[in-house]
Amino acid sequence: MSLPEIVSRERWRAAREELLVKEKEATRARDALNTERRRLPMVAIEREYLFEGGDGKATLADLFQGRGQLVVYHFMFAPEWDAGCRSCSAFLDQIGHLAHLKARGTTLAAVSRAPYTKILPFKARMGWTLPWYAAHGDDFNLDFEATLSQDGELFDRPGVSCFLRDGDQVFHTYSTFARGLDGLGSTTSFLDLTALGRQEEWEEPAGRASALGAPAGSEGVRYHDEYED
Repeated sequence: MSLPEIVSRERWRAAREELLVKEKEATRARDALNTERRRLPMVAIEREYLFEGGDGKATLADLFQGRGQLVVYHFMFAPEWDAGCRSCSAFLDQIGHLAHLKARGTTLAAVSRAPYTKILPFKARMGWTLPWYAAHGDDFNLDFEATLSQDGELFDRPGVSCFLRDGDQVFHTYSTFARGLDGLGSTTSFLDLTALGRQEEWEEPAGRASALGAPAGSEGVRYHDEYED
């Protein structure tokens, strides 16, 4: 087994400070990349998609649950499988309390191609509370490239797609797959993928922090049982 070198506290401190410079550079680069992501254009969704969830049939607009933004996790669960993907399951296991996303006007939901009759018992087994919808028989995953077709066979890949709602009109703002999911799981990591970001006043483009009527960014953080949904 190869373990780190053992050094004095002084040498460790010097090495740590040297690395800290690079970490701060990476943070600034990440902030700049997030700004570019928020400046991406968006596409109006003209097609009608139909899902099945805990309350029965639902449209894409219904998945927002009345909020302004929607983050969809494309969970790998093919119709012929009896259980969901292990890696996708580990991803959902790491997600924290959804109240903090909801307070930023953002709904997080999972979507799979499996029928809801398979999703429901597996969700109960895993003990998850986030909304999970079946797109069984619908082209939603195909249209947003979470399901690909090769030689007549369909295969899924994990991914995240972000949507923005303006009145009754829904827009697609961003999608990422595979390694693009690295580091996701926290509230801020999901918000960084959205058009409105963390809704902090310092973020660019300016003017989006209060777009959903929530208190700006970190000033609006509460204990998760103190939010008014």
